[in-house]
Amino acid sequence: MVEGDQVRRARDGDREALVGLLRELEGPVYRTALYMLGNQQDALDAAQEALLRIYRNLSGYRFEAKLETWAQRIALHTAVDFLRRRKKILPLDERVDPGRGRRESPVEWAGVSHDVKSAIRRLPEPQRRVVILRYLQDFTYEEIAETTQLPLNTVKSHLYRGRRKLQSWLADYREGGVRP
Repeated sequence: MVEGDQVRRARDGDREALVGLLRELEGPVYRTALYMLGNQQDALDAAQEALLRIYRNLSGYRFEAKLETWAQRIALHTAVDFLRRRKKILPLDERVDPGRGRRESPVEWAGVSHDVKSAIRRLPEPQRRVVILRYLQDFTYEEIAETTQLPLNTVKSHLYRGRRKLQSWLADYREGGVRP
């Protein structure tokens, strides 16, 4: 968790504070880029660009939102810019493992993980954004609304629709794996 004092020191030119701040943000920014863009190389490029934008715009950060929320907004906009430039959907790199605490064997998990990532990538962009922020970044509804600059009810609606689509697409899975 980045504290206001660290942000102020970074803005005032404290290199150590700036490096620490960017290191704390790089993981969440990368994960958002990965789920938005679907492959490691583009995600690395987008994360690097987002971190550069965060650095360049740090003087404009007004402490009205949590820094993580502000940074995720930049990460989302950067990823969307990449999507617009690319104008095509690429499959997720199957080697990336976003899951934690799984009970399945590595072979079973690889199939489930691939299916979940593919399903998330199929969601329309607004639904994908809120699903990523809610379930991969663990943002509250309010933080998602602030990050995406959408009304709270719109966030809830996108989440509801996204969950329903994911449930439908992933209906073959239940607790413990694939249906017999």
